[in-house]
Amino acid sequence: MIGIPPDEIKHIFEPFHRASNASNIPGMGLGMSIVKQAVDLHGGEISVESAIGAGTTFTVTLPFSRNLNI
Repeated sequence: MIGIPPDEIKHIFEPFHRASNASNIPGMGLGMSIVKQAVDLHGGEISVESAIGAGTTFTVTLPFSRNLNI
């Protein structure tokens, strides 16, 4: 568990952004921007809590809708 540096959390949902301490972890920096876009399209919210050395928690909240026209 590495965590995201506090000053970089505001950029975590930007395409191609990779935290400065993730250089030895493979990836292109697209995953969280794709997740954010999907959450936004569903009218939801995503939040992030992170601490260096403790890890990161992403919380996704989506609106509930019951469509009975099946």
